[in-house]
Amino acid sequence: MPIETPAWVRDAVFYQIFPDRFARSAGVRPPGPFEAWEAPPTTHGFKGGDLYGVVERLPYLEDLGVTAIYLNPVFASASNHRYHTDDYLAVDPLLGGDAALRALLDAAHERGMRVILDGVFNHTGRGFLAFHHILENGIASPYVDWYYVDRARLSAGRPLIAYPEPGIDHPGRDAMERLGYRAWWGLPALPKLDIAHPPVREHLLTVAEHWLRFGADGWRLDVPEEIDDPTFWQAFRARCRAVQPEAYLVGELWNEAGAWLAGDRFDAVMDYPLAEAILGYAAGSHLDLGVVAFHDQYRTHVRHLDGPAFAAELQAILGRYDPAVTDVQLNLIGSHDTPRFRTMAGGDTAAVRLAVAILACLPGAPCLYYGDEIGMEGGRDPDCRRAFPTDETTWDRGLHDLIRALFVLRRSEAALRAGPVAIAGAAAGAIAVRRPADDGGWLVVVNAGDEEVRLPVADAGLAGRRLEPRQLPDWPGPRLIEGPDAGGAATIGLAPRSAAFLAVR
Repeated sequence: MPIETPAWVRDAVFYQIFPDRFARSAGVRPPGPFEAWEAPPTTHGFKGGDLYGVVERLPYLEDLGVTAIYLNPVFASASNHRYHTDDYLAVDPLLGGDAALRALLDAAHERGMRVILDGVFNHTGRGFLAFHHILENGIASPYVDWYYVDRARLSAGRPLIAYPEPGIDHPGRDAMERLGYRAWWGLPALPKLDIAHPPVREHLLTVAEHWLRFGADGWRLDVPEEIDDPTFWQAFRARCRAVQPEAYLVGELWNEAGAWLAGDRFDAVMDYPLAEAILGYAAGSHLDLGVVAFHDQYRTHVRHLDGPAFAAELQAILGRYDPAVTDVQLNLIGSHDTPRFRTMAGGDTAAVRLAVAILACLPGAPCLYYGDEIGMEGGRDPDCRRAFPTDETTWDRGLHDLIRALFVLRRSEAALRAGPVAIAGAAAGAIAVRRPADDGGWLVVVNAGDEEVRLPVADAGLAGRRLEPRQLPDWPGPRLIEGPDAGGAATIGLAPRSAAFLAVR
């Protein structure tokens, strides 16, 4: 049976928004003071961004070429990132409540934009009703089976230790022993739900249906591997698709995810292996392994890649899944869970430019983390979650304009979004990506090296064709040194740290 994935994602350009840090509006009355907007972010501080602020920024996103938004969690929570859910059926009042999400969905849909929500279903916050009920009532609570709890402890009248004394909260130790309940990574603020318990299962599936009916266009699923039950995710997909046949279901899986993408669970994953390969290549000699080391996954996976090494990685990644899956992968270069791409690239703006150029010519949906288009930087969490600067004089306008041009080009050229993809050449710091089509398609050449390159390109589809460079802001055009000859061979000259898009006509 063929794998079915949402058609609209193939043409999408995503923009990830961390709601507390993107835009503050006058539509939400603060209950008290917020952390200063421009001050460095702190682990527990709130900046006061809200969903009405996102509505006000939709014209900016539309002009950038964005067609879809991925929102970090928006449901009621006592954390600024809202991965500690207190109520899955209520939008956080600090974000404007349900009315603000209604306004955002309506305004986005009017512009032809989609919005997907972040689903955190492995664990809740301590303020979630079921967990709070157990804290108050112990073994007598009818919610006692909603979590993995030490029943003997509760039966003996000993409470759960949801708020351990400072200095004894050791996430590496067994949470059941020290807290009386299982928690994600042993963190007491994140009690783990028992998905096998039918009322829990039904509640979460009902939540998924509810927000799709409300107007959301899909779900990004947080730490799905922690729910080691394929039948839950199969039911999740079936229930979601029954409500919204085009709902996009994308999982946060950091490594190869074949079993998850067989057509019965997720449509796609956040393609971190691609992000790691792009970082290792586009950053070039600027790659800052000291910053990269802040992240466990990146520390073990990211390494410097020249053109041939990147080509090999790219071929492996693009051939890993069914084409229907590859076409809707969420292709990112960074997120709220990683240091900023530019910072990992040693502050080098050219690395960001090259990275987005690569995203713009590959199958899958490009996804930009808010502010990357204006040169935002940031180290390890919470520094990677800085507030979007309101002072436009601090923006890197050149970077913004190039990214806008890349997204506009991708949207205007179907061959850059769909169809075959091949590596047409790789040498030194350069790589050529071919997107053939009936009208000739495109040849994209990227040079991440510090020296000008003469790149041999070989593709039979180039024979008898002209190569017409598309002008991009602030990038020198390529030089056609030889060809294409009768066999489709050519040699392209490209300046260091630049990229070129050539229409094949």
